Amino acid sequence: MLALRLARGTHPLVLTRRLLVAAAAAGVGFLLLCTLGYAVGHPDRSSTSALRLLWCVLPLAATVQFAVAVARTDPSTRPRPGLSAVGLGPARLTAIAAASTAVACTLGSMVALLFYLHLRGDITGLPFDGAAAELLAADQPLPLAAALTLLAVLPVVAATAAGLALRPRTADDGARAAEGAEQPVPSGLPWGVALVAAGLAVETYAGRGGGDGVPLPGRFDGSPAGVLAGWVLTAVGLALAGPGLTHGCGRLLQAFRPGATRLLAGRVLMDEARRIGRPLGVVSAVVSGTFAAAAVYDAETGPDAFGPLTGLGAALVLACTTATLLTAALESRQSRAHTTEALLRIGAPPTVLRTAALMRAGALLAVFLPLTWIVARLAALPLIG
Repeated sequence: MLALRLARGTHPLVLTRRLLVAAAAAGVGFLLLCTLGYAVGHPDRSSTSALRLLWCVLPLAATVQFAVAVARTDPSTRPRPGLSAVGLGPARLTAIAAASTAVACTLGSMVALLFYLHLRGDITGLPFDGAAAELLAADQPLPLAAALTLLAVLPVVAATAAGLALRPRTADDGARAAEGAEQPVPSGLPWGVALVAAGLAVETYAGRGGGDGVPLPGRFDGSPAGVLAGWVLTAVGLALAGPGLTHGCGRLLQAFRPGATRLLAGRVLMDEARRIGRPLGVVSAVVSGTFAAAAVYDAETGPDAFGPLTGLGAALVLACTTATLLTAALESRQSRAHTTEALLRIGAPPTVLRTAALMRAGALLAVFLPLTWIVARLAALPLIG
């Protein structure tokens, strides 16, 4: 109840971010329900249904990541003077953030259920002349308990992840965080490079050796399971390597007799490497996978390769990861607001801050764009060669 009251008085931009989380949750819920409909309509294909359900993990994970990023930037979750006196300490604020995340995801899941039932004709008859009847198994009764169980997965996972991300830190956790902040390079870079290399090797081996297709929702059944496993390894590797690459961009900006603007831009990148590096690596992985899929589509497949549900899942992953990156950038800006105010108070011109921001963006693009293109080409070669 307190989470709902706080939601009524929040800023419109904060409410917009929560509505975006609800929209993403609605898309994931619709994919899960469509997978359930396929299982109901094809009881003899249980393994195929399980693989379709497994494929839905990707958009679900992207939505959870976005929901956690939105919870981290929510002003109502920040400790403020006087709140502890009225019983709103760090633990209670964390519970409120988790509850708000659960409410937004539950709202999206309910919208998905109503839309799914409408397309099946369970509410007002079959719309669109029954065009979606076969896809959604409209001729079979929907197991309501199974549908509600699937729809409850995202709110529970997202709320749990938000609670863990915002949980109050102990003294030992703070000491470890301070120790990690003092390192020159984030420790995940070598592991990330190793996982990217392993993922590309798995994709190459699976692409040349063939294998059983993984049935994705809405067609596109021809990709070997090993290729998808290799892409997942590559994506995890890029996510781990992102902070180290971002830290390296900051060091490059400060090399070769830097001025005040380059020093400022490079230092900010180094300080924010962990916050924006991982979402940036995830976006790089998703974009490289999209380019690789587009290359395969142009080279070998016809117009029926990608179905509507596959397109919905890909759009959800791309939109959620991009929104997570933008939200992380907003969180980074909020965290250095006091530093920016101090620089303006001592007479730093606003143009210096804007130039430093452009330098940071240019350095990141100069590193991550070629990396994304190279990974996309290497991932597509075993599939089109």
